[in-house]
Amino acid sequence: MVDKGIRIEGLKKRYGSGDTAVDALKGIDMQVAPGEVVGLVGPSGSGKSTLLKCLGAVIEPTAGRMILGDEVIYDEGWMVNDLRALRRDKIGFIFQAPYLIPFLDVTDNVALLPMLAGQPNAKARKRAIELFKALDVEHRAKAMPSQLSGGEQQRVAIARGLVNRPPVILADEPTAPLDSERALAVIRILNDMARKFETAIIVVTHDEKIIPTFKRIYHIRDGVTYEEAGEGRSFD
Repeated sequence: MVDKGIRIEGLKKRYGSGDTAVDALKGIDMQVAPGEVVGLVGPSGSGKSTLLKCLGAVIEPTAGRMILGDEVIYDEGWMVNDLRALRRDKIGFIFQAPYLIPFLDVTDNVALLPMLAGQPNAKARKRAIELFKALDVEHRAKAMPSQLSGGEQQRVAIARGLVNRPPVILADEPTAPLDSERALAVIRILNDMARKFETAIIVVTHDEKIIPTFKRIYHIRDGVTYEEAGEGRSFD
């Protein structure tokens, strides 16, 4: 059993009611340990987006149980009062596009989240710089987003996802717009960061370039999942 990371038990989501009801998730079981990166793959309409929204506390499941870190957050109903604080403090998000704020420099883009959580400006900025060092973009700390390459922007977005030290990161198609070299670089970084910070990372992807790198893969189809061992292929 996973003590931290993320664990999902019998998660269901129904849209609508009566004859028009649609069961988008029919009983999802899934677990990701701290320090682990797993892939989540499936065709369009399989339930990937619904599952990600439930995991991110964006929409409410219909039934089941979810544990993030050491906290039960959903058990046939939300177990936390402040979902916004939950998303801010427990869950990191990395998207297909970096979505950096164009009028803030790189450091402020990353430091903004912990500052909103109440951290002093200096402490938040120090944490941002520490992540930039780990991600090899420290030299761009004072740059504006428009001055960064696509790969640098994605590294800054990864730093933003990690800055509050969440137990879980949800990465939604993070390599879709990247060529093979940059896509593999992003997955290498996510694996390095997962191990370094003991973060459980779920990567939703259609990207055939990166699927062979996962050691474990969850397939979702028609609202149910099954797990298979991945190739865990080297990044070299």
